[in-house]
Amino acid sequence: MSEISNLQKARAAYQPKLPKALQGPVTAVEGAATQSVGNQKEIRELFPNTYGMPVVEFAEGKKAPGSQFNVGVILSGGQAPGGHNVISGLFDGIRSLNPDNKLYGFLMGPGGLVDHKYMEITPEIMDAYRNTGGFDIIGSGRTKLEEVDQFEKGIVILRELGIKALVIIGGDDSNTNACVLAEYYASKNYGVQVIGCPKTIDGDLKNDQIEASFGFDTACKTYSELIGNIERDCNSARKYWHFIKVMGRSASHIALECALQTQPNVCLISEEIEKKEQSLDDIVKYIADIVAARAAQGNNFGTVIIPEGLIEFIPAIKRLIAELNDILATDEAKTVTRENQIEYVKAHLSAANLAVFSSLPADVASQLALDRDPHGNVQVSLIETEKLLSRMVGKKLAEMKKDGKYTGKFSAQHHFFGYEGRCAAPSNFDADYCYSLGFNASRLINAGKTGYMSVIRNTTAPAAEWIAGGVPITMMMNLEKRSGKFKPVIRKALVELDGKPFKFFAQHRDDWAANTKYVYPGSIQYWGPSEVCDQTTKTLQLEQK
Repeated sequence: MSEISNLQKARAAYQPKLPKALQGPVTAVEGAATQSVGNQKEIRELFPNTYGMPVVEFAEGKKAPGSQFNVGVILSGGQAPGGHNVISGLFDGIRSLNPDNKLYGFLMGPGGLVDHKYMEITPEIMDAYRNTGGFDIIGSGRTKLEEVDQFEKGIVILRELGIKALVIIGGDDSNTNACVLAEYYASKNYGVQVIGCPKTIDGDLKNDQIEASFGFDTACKTYSELIGNIERDCNSARKYWHFIKVMGRSASHIALECALQTQPNVCLISEEIEKKEQSLDDIVKYIADIVAARAAQGNNFGTVIIPEGLIEFIPAIKRLIAELNDILATDEAKTVTRENQIEYVKAHLSAANLAVFSSLPADVASQLALDRDPHGNVQVSLIETEKLLSRMVGKKLAEMKKDGKYTGKFSAQHHFFGYEGRCAAPSNFDADYCYSLGFNASRLINAGKTGYMSVIRNTTAPAAEWIAGGVPITMMMNLEKRSGKFKPVIRKALVELDGKPFKFFAQHRDDWAANTKYVYPGSIQYWGPSEVCDQTTKTLQLEQK
């Protein structure tokens, strides 16, 4: 490991807080049987061994002899602040049960399990990564665990290392894979448990049981600091409109949270755009009208927050993408060279979608047709939506100027905040929350559970009052079309338009648009008054108010 900073040295000494129920021996209190959020019949048939299990809540219990077992851990998917603390909580949790218990980390994601690449995480190694950002302790990857051959290769190394349970730390796709793996090992009576931990800075792995996915708090505070800095500059120079894209491919939770923290002039919410069936032109007109209204007051400056996945929520473009996904998933399409793919797509699109495709700027059309991630999805992060919108707003304002409806000056700056927040040092909330998730996973293992997600609830209360337990992953599943086929996946949580966070935003956005009411959150603080250091996101505060 490289030389560490003074902040990291001081931060290493921080002892994350735990729920009271996890501070000593525990007993598992089981609730009623559960069912999946959708497609109950199909999900039950696909997961006969792990479907319908009860929700578990841990309460204080009596001391019992410590069990000896080894555990494997995998970091899967994109980085999120707090991953190292999940591992440290898991490490401390299994060793508190028995000092001889060992933790093995599989290297560079799920592929490490399949390829038998691993390392033992020793106390010395673990201590160097406590309360730090990133996933560099063992690395991460995006290999999908979905083939029997992968499962069988995995069991070989798990048995060789004497591993009783595997903890997969990831988002909705990664935990879907954890659910599939848990079902397979259960069906074969292999005796290996699989536990998931909810990670994604996008915030879309949440439901009635999972209040927040880890990393969301830190990422939003990091982005909000940057947005606040831009707003301060914006209000100082008074000559630029800043178009700021933030991460969030499938949901607008980050954009909404950053808006609640910084009060920009414009924030687009993808889910609202889809609900209102707005076109790209509708969005451009909405922004242009706000620019013109502010210009009339002498304010030729402002900030616009744009969620990364916006383009996929515009109904006409969403229909186009759905057809493109089907076309590109065929065997014939896979034989077409990249040079000929655009023409191939045009030849197979329906008339309505071809018209939409042809109306898009060439670079955007090309990205929609050519670039896919391993799950067959459009790589929306590659589409420079912030530049596309500012370009179209500029064109709209030029038209308005000819009609005398706009007399100001428009100059745009562009930003995309993504990697800046993914590996930030975790906030106190994420440090505590993640450590609790990992420690809690050790108790789920000790209780003999498999196919469960580690969950911590009541998170706006002091950490001692948090509620620890587990939720069957099958409870979150439904069927969705992926790469042309229906597959079981965890349902993503979108921004709820009737939820308190969005309603608060909708109530105030006209005021924020017309007036300059910026908030400058500043950098994340680790020491000081609790109201500065230990606050949760605005989203959680409003949801649990």
